[in-house]
Amino acid sequence: MNKEWDLTPMYKGFDDAAFQGDVDDLTKTVGELRSFTAQMDPVDRGHVIHRAVELWERTEDLAYRLFSYTALRSATNTMDEEAAAAEAKLGRLLSDTSAPQAAIQTYLGSTENLDEIIDADPFLRDYRFILKEQKEASKYTLDEKVEEVIAKLDLTGGRAWENLQGYLSSTVEADYRGEKKTLSAIRNLAYDADPAVRKDAYDAELACYEKIKDGVCFALNSIKAEVNTICDLRKGGSPLEMTLRSSRMKKSTLDAMITAVEEALPCFWEYLKAKAKALGYEGGLKWWDMFAPMGENTATYTVEEAREYLLNHFRPFADDMADMMEAAFDDAWIDFYPRSGKVGGAFCENLPQIKQSRILTNFDGAFGDIVTLAHELGHAYHGMLLENNRPLNRDYTMPVAETASTFNETVIMNAAIREAKDPKVKLGLLESQLQDTTQIMCDIMSRYWFETAVFEKSQEGFAFPDELCAMMKEAQKRGYGDGIDQETLNPYMWVCKSHYYSSGLSFYNFPYAFGGLFAAGLYAQYLKEGAAFLPKYRALLRATAVSTCEDVAAVADIDLSDVEFWRGSMEIFKERIRLFLELVNN
Repeated sequence: MNKEWDLTPMYKGFDDAAFQGDVDDLTKTVGELRSFTAQMDPVDRGHVIHRAVELWERTEDLAYRLFSYTALRSATNTMDEEAAAAEAKLGRLLSDTSAPQAAIQTYLGSTENLDEIIDADPFLRDYRFILKEQKEASKYTLDEKVEEVIAKLDLTGGRAWENLQGYLSSTVEADYRGEKKTLSAIRNLAYDADPAVRKDAYDAELACYEKIKDGVCFALNSIKAEVNTICDLRKGGSPLEMTLRSSRMKKSTLDAMITAVEEALPCFWEYLKAKAKALGYEGGLKWWDMFAPMGENTATYTVEEAREYLLNHFRPFADDMADMMEAAFDDAWIDFYPRSGKVGGAFCENLPQIKQSRILTNFDGAFGDIVTLAHELGHAYHGMLLENNRPLNRDYTMPVAETASTFNETVIMNAAIREAKDPKVKLGLLESQLQDTTQIMCDIMSRYWFETAVFEKSQEGFAFPDELCAMMKEAQKRGYGDGIDQETLNPYMWVCKSHYYSSGLSFYNFPYAFGGLFAAGLYAQYLKEGAAFLPKYRALLRATAVSTCEDVAAVADIDLSDVEFWRGSMEIFKERIRLFLELVNN
């Protein structure tokens, strides 16, 4: 079994004739798109919209294929000069599509009989949702030339700062017990069974951030200032309002969810204090013990064992998902291990053009790595259900993006806990699950509050590293309360979390809480309905690309604006905490 992913089904390399052919095709298509949208007939609107969407579709398909390859090459080697050069070239080329896209939005916005035009054209009927969405977005679209300038400047602005954060965090070397280690490898030691290892790794991690904090600080400030400036220019409200529109999500949904989360935070604080007591001390849990294993869940797994574990637990749920998982392991979809130059964390990139996905992890054999694989394979399953859609109907928004992945986590963890006979094993599994749940509640809320504060600060001036650290600690105090020893908070969590570093994607934090709670509610339905739930679940995932969050939930008869739904989902997590408290107190 390969331990690194295979990208050759996409391209053999940057010198592959197929890669250059697609670059040439994209260049030609972008040129045609620019020429066509520069002189769209105001009368023959049906023909104009049809042709514009054809060119837009072709551009999107080629761009996604090419950018996916370059991004995957960079992810495993941030020092890949060929990938960096290709990404820069493609970025310049794609910046030429900003003016045409703005022109299309404006044209759709001025088309009063859009529904009639769509009804009369089978090709456009497939794109009804996105065309009407673009018509609405025209309210916040600037002049085509201004949009083009914004896109071109972003190449040396937001995207460049994003690349800097990725480069610094992936190449910085940690000094750990006389050895040099990557930041990813050091962060993995937070799961070690030895408390001295966890503490030394935490100290080494903080020392790492000291080395790169200044460069990353400038990246964060510059990106948030850019987003604020664009929001002001487009008169589309705050960055959060802009994010909610791009997320196809109502503010009432976010408010209902946050209300339920804030109400439940003290329950998570009790879990953290109980874990601290179980580890031998009173008060809040020390930060470096956040991921300390408990019970007998200290077993390690090979990649081969992880494969069998996942298949054994997902085959009873859905054969098509299990078949996809087999392909992911057997056909080299996954890049498993940390190494110098490879980015930290984990992600999944869906590749509909080849009907596959690619998954990056930093696997070290802990049970949490199996959960991570289940999570990312959930993303892959979501992508598989959308891969036959037309190119413009494959993209889903941030909140629903975490639904299938978090649902998979719930399936794997609940099955493992249910099957555990030994109370110590059950405790270990349950605690591992609560680690993850605490992250998507306490930590995610702290990230949401931190990012809100950074955007507000950006309106006034520049936040230097010490101020960012203070803001992070205040957000962590609010999210973790007395559940964490506040003398051990991690003030540098803003340095390593890549989700903050995008000019085009703000507030990539609350979607994790959304995904966790939404998936919990769906899992509760699955327990009630059994096999009858699966067709509805697949239909719900397929709807994510062509529906609002609220309409997606309606497929499962859920009202997202009702705080009682979120409270009901939270009860599942509260029950896990109650069970944990029983186990550690016996």
